[in-house]
Amino acid sequence: MPLKAAPDIRTAEWVVTGLRGFAESVLSIVPCGFPAYVRVFHPAYRRVGATSARVRWQDVAAANQTHAHAGMQLNALTGSYHFINHAQPGIFDQPPFVGALPNELFAQLAVALARHTSTPERCWFSIWTGFGAIPSDVRAAPTFSTREREYHLLAASAADAVEDVRKMSTLPPINLWWPDDRAWCVATEIDLNTTYVGCDDATRDEILVLPRVEDLAIDPQTGIGWDSDHLNPLV
Repeated sequence: MPLKAAPDIRTAEWVVTGLRGFAESVLSIVPCGFPAYVRVFHPAYRRVGATSARVRWQDVAAANQTHAHAGMQLNALTGSYHFINHAQPGIFDQPPFVGALPNELFAQLAVALARHTSTPERCWFSIWTGFGAIPSDVRAAPTFSTREREYHLLAASAADAVEDVRKMSTLPPINLWWPDDRAWCVATEIDLNTTYVGCDDATRDEILVLPRVEDLAIDPQTGIGWDSDHLNPLV
């Protein structure tokens, strides 16, 4: 496995001190201080014969005559109080992954982000300690804690991490990752079905034009909870 245990947790201290509250806003999971923030939407899926096709959140909104926007929440788009694990017949059969950026999006995002750091060979990857079947070498890695969460800390180059994902390893989902120069930070909170990125303006602009990736620039003060979609209130 390319990812190796970090020597210590000092490199994660800036993440811990840069977070604001718990489950309140984007800044609860991505450190403050970045010029730009982007929300990457995990796709839903619809069965098409023996395969499945991605379904964008904006298509779910259009089908339900609700509003697509950076702070939208899937349950608010569909009008369902089952805010994570639900399908909507005729629109999507499998809801977006929760707590895990889909492998193909992880690889695509990592390749783009590697172009926007001076330290692509030295990056840090954190995995929530509560996942089941964590490999012994990951479980032996040092841990650090944010509010209500504890993570194992590992190190690898951006390219090695992509290769590990492409090989479909048994590695649990990566929840936080950043380069040694702190040029950006990516967060996939274990209870959410989207991923957030803090970065500079140039990185934001490249992420926003990645093919087949649904994403939007977002105000970091935007709420992240299932009930935070004020344009599509549940009634």
